[in-house]
Amino acid sequence: QVQLVESGGGLVQAGGSLKLSCVVSGSTSSIGTMGWYRQAPGKQRELVATIRSSGNTNYGDSVKGRFTISRDNAKRTVYLQMDSLKPEDTAVYYCNVDLLSVFRHNYWGQGTQVTVSS
Repeated sequence: QVQLVESGGGLVQAGGSLKLSCVVSGSTSSIGTMGWYRQAPGKQRELVATIRSSGNTNYGDSVKGRFTISRDNAKRTVYLQMDSLKPEDTAVYYCNVDLLSVFRHNYWGQGTQVTVSS
């Protein structure tokens, strides 16, 4: 079965950096858009960043200028480089991927906790 496995989460001080990775396994289908979303307790899940197969990116307003999304198609992996982290970045971060067969199929990872201390 398809699995999206996130890694790189953890505890970091405000102003620090962290890099998340998400590896797609269990399928050889072509990968379309890949992205990261996050959810803090009691809050709605929100867009962090997406990256299309063309390389075109989109960022949530709260992370623009601080986070960078990238992808390595050969490794079937999407990354999120997070710099200048703030306590309000604390959330569970979820990987999201479109797999392209006859139709688009969308998948979510289990999430990885990012905690930014003040």
